[in-house]
Amino acid sequence: KKSQQLIAMISRIQPARLSSMRSIRRCVATGTTIKAPSSQTAKVTTTPFYGAPRPASTGPSFLQRLALATHSATTAFADPTRADAVAALGEVTGHVSLTQMYDRMMSDPTGQRILRDQPLVNNSTIDMDDLFQQLKRARESKKGKELTFGQAYAAFMEEHGYDPDERSKVKYITDPELAYIMLRYRQCHDYWHALTGLPPTVLGELGLKWLELLQTGLPVAALSATVGSLRLNAQERDILNNQYLPWAVRMSKQSDFLLNVYYEEEFDTPLSELRERIGIEAAPAVDNEIETANKDTA
Repeated sequence: KKSQQLIAMISRIQPARLSSMRSIRRCVATGTTIKAPSSQTAKVTTTPFYGAPRPASTGPSFLQRLALATHSATTAFADPTRADAVAALGEVTGHVSLTQMYDRMMSDPTGQRILRDQPLVNNSTIDMDDLFQQLKRARESKKGKELTFGQAYAAFMEEHGYDPDERSKVKYITDPELAYIMLRYRQCHDYWHALTGLPPTVLGELGLKWLELLQTGLPVAALSATVGSLRLNAQERDILNNQYLPWAVRMSKQSDFLLNVYYEEEFDTPLSELRERIGIEAAPAVDNEIETANKDTA
């Protein structure tokens, strides 16, 4: 009799249709409830109460991933400016780190909202014209107010001629949640330039890559940080080791997890206020002649 009652109770539960155990954790963390249908519409089903299993992955096999990782690493080592090779390498080697990044985002209320909303950084979602106009008015103002985060981001994009649509799409990660985290990581890169004040030079990119590595643990950040340093001269290497690297270590210890910041909601926040709130200091200023010696578009 008890078995029959248990079967009847299970049959009244609406399948959650969650794609993975991470999705179940999201429901628990965000307080999402799973509603049962009325007794008039309840039907016996063989689908488990936790949802149907995800279809088999159509992504690359292990051997294909190994071959892709080897080819991408070789290509990126020979030419660190090959964004396609660096992107592919990041995707096929980043599963463990991406899972840990997911856990850190799920442990934070803002991180949970970002995973739920999945904001994108492109010209369709961000009104760059408005940000440029705000920046122009701020520069023309005689009050001398500091820039907001949005204005600082617009200044960075304008000065270097960058476009929000330039970041590569994710190709080799089949898990939709981890794929989004990788995309978010890429699309936040220019946000982090504005936040830290680091320029898009070889030296500036290396300083930011060290911060990204210490924050995320992504193998591709380690590759960029180590291989990229081979392109520096002795003076630049001294700046990296004695200024940027100590700064990155200190910021990784004292700052919030940078993917847990909803940057799109902070465009009107004064830059200094945002930095103080999340525990980020502007990167050390270095000699302009050294910084402009090796321009890069990472």
